[in-house]
Amino acid sequence: MSAKLYTPAKLGRYTLSHRVALAPMTRLRTIQPGDIPSPMMADFYGQRASQGGLEIIEGVSISVTARSYLGAASFYHDGQMEGWKAVADAIHAKGGVAFMQLIHGGRQSHVEMTGGVDPIAPSVVPFEGVAVTKDGFVPASPHRALDIEEIPGIIEEFRVAARRARDAGFDGVELHGANGYLVDQFIQDGTNHRTDAYGGPIENRVRFLKEAVEALISVWGADRVGVRISPSGEWGGISDSDPEATFSYVAKFLDQYGLAYLHVIEPRIKGDSTLHEGHGAVAAAYLRPHFSGPIIAAGGFDREGAQAIVESGVADVVAFGRFFASNPDLPFRLQHDVPLNPYLREHFWGGTELGYTDYPFFDQAAAVAA
Repeated sequence: MSAKLYTPAKLGRYTLSHRVALAPMTRLRTIQPGDIPSPMMADFYGQRASQGGLEIIEGVSISVTARSYLGAASFYHDGQMEGWKAVADAIHAKGGVAFMQLIHGGRQSHVEMTGGVDPIAPSVVPFEGVAVTKDGFVPASPHRALDIEEIPGIIEEFRVAARRARDAGFDGVELHGANGYLVDQFIQDGTNHRTDAYGGPIENRVRFLKEAVEALISVWGADRVGVRISPSGEWGGISDSDPEATFSYVAKFLDQYGLAYLHVIEPRIKGDSTLHEGHGAVAAAYLRPHFSGPIIAAGGFDREGAQAIVESGVADVVAFGRFFASNPDLPFRLQHDVPLNPYLREHFWGGTELGYTDYPFFDQAAAVAA
């Protein structure tokens, strides 16, 4: 098998040394109150950094009303700045590249997380999703439809968060347009029943995506902005009547900007779980003809699958979540085909350093000598 996975790749303004990226993973390790990035978060990201390796920082909420999960990351007040600088510094100390993923949870929230106001969505559609409060996973609160006059304010929150990420020393930002959160809710017709300029045909349903992307580009330039999507994904009760047509349009639409990358989650994955064992990667393959820039593929990849999709040209980089969580030196382990630490799912959603920053590194000197 070719070793292309371990060769340099150009992503926008940056040249990566290898093509194994850290996927964004909500881990609920901030300090409360205030969603302050904790020292163990800086340790976590610093451990997983490598020379020229890309890390995409877990979904960072852009405002109080954008929050979905107690303990999750956010960046909307000055008291969070030093914690985020520590994360960026830890990644850069090992020569890594750090993109911060920005998110608005939309209807996937609860009044305890939004400051007491109803969660928002493009339209009111029955939803049985969950949020995380002090009581753990709980049913999401009833949501309301956004008034069109409110939309510019949310776009401005994305712009302000992008500036904060820049001021904290990150290298770029990723718009979270996947997994049934607000951007995705606008894109897909199962959740967007609007009849105004933001609803109806796909040309209108991508308007919110367009404005959010352009807000991030206004701060960073297109070559330091990525977008994540999840065609046919099931997280968040999301659906579309023709997902292949919808997301082919989205990919072609985004292609005009010259973005750093398009990040595609394969539908065999739902959040932190594999839905369809043995299924191949399909989403990146049908999007490839519509997007000429770099594609990051994510969702259920092992070493052989990652090598194969990069070798095929369907994807340029592969993002790993669960196995990067349990293997801080995952790029080395994959390149040298050494055993992986199993991940401990019970520590994914909140906790201490246990199952977070205490996974062992492999003895690299011994592996190279062998």
